[in-house]
Amino acid sequence: MSESLKKYLFPDHGTRVQAVRLVDAWQTGLAHQQYPACVQTLLGELTVAATLLSANLKFDGSIVLQLQGNGPVALIVVECTSSLNVRASATLREDAVIPDDGDLQSLINPDGQGQFIVVIDPRRSGSHLTPYQGVVPMEGDSVAKVLEHYMRQSQQLDTRLWLAADSRQIGGLLLQRLPDHGGNEHRSESVEPSWERACHLASTVKPEELLTLDPDTLAHRLFWEEQLLMFDPLPVRWHCPCSRERVAEMLRMLGSEEIQDILNERDSIEVACNFCGKPYRFDAVDCAGLFAGQTGQPAPPSMSVH
Repeated sequence: MSESLKKYLFPDHGTRVQAVRLVDAWQTGLAHQQYPACVQTLLGELTVAATLLSANLKFDGSIVLQLQGNGPVALIVVECTSSLNVRASATLREDAVIPDDGDLQSLINPDGQGQFIVVIDPRRSGSHLTPYQGVVPMEGDSVAKVLEHYMRQSQQLDTRLWLAADSRQIGGLLLQRLPDHGGNEHRSESVEPSWERACHLASTVKPEELLTLDPDTLAHRLFWEEQLLMFDPLPVRWHCPCSRERVAEMLRMLGSEEIQDILNERDSIEVACNFCGKPYRFDAVDCAGLFAGQTGQPAPPSMSVH
């Protein structure tokens, strides 16, 4: 199933519309991560938001959105690159009790000291740009409201978001009011500014529409009277750069003696990616291969097939 984000523009070039719905990517992301339903919902909504915002990056880099506080959920973090490769993870406190009806504030920000952090990282581009980090209080009763507050206060950009997530799929809609820098040949004083009209039309969207309709169908249903300009779809995929080779290199750095000490206590070494949760298993034979041929690092004799 091909999954993509779609961009649209109102005829007066005053309002940007973006929509995305992810099924396969979301299922890939959850394959090795098990969370209570309410935590899964927050993670899914933040994943959609990061995807929508990253589609507007003007350089080769990434956006990281992070919710952190003193609640039973210590951290939710999502990273999405400018090429729309996304990954996400949540960290629950040990022995945390997660209520079935938990929401953003009760799960992460019960004491009001939680923070919403945005990191824009252009380092992939190799340019002179430097990373940016914005930190604001976690104001709002939903991921969408927190983000709207951030965009308004820190970016001075009117933004509206509608986000939805369940265990099978995630989806979202973004509207942004584009600045008029003057001299825009596409703007016309005779055309009524589209921002208020777009917000009014989008406010009718229902969560089930975000979860079940593809972007073009959703845009047509909401803005069917508008002659929207449509752009080529942008493919989205779940991607974590962890790999068996990276884990193997980490184990080599521990050294053969420490690896052997671990194997003396168990049959194999199991490592899970701290971000996506994907498990990697190395048995005694695998571990012997890590150090084969290394001078001064003979494979321990007990590393053999039993």
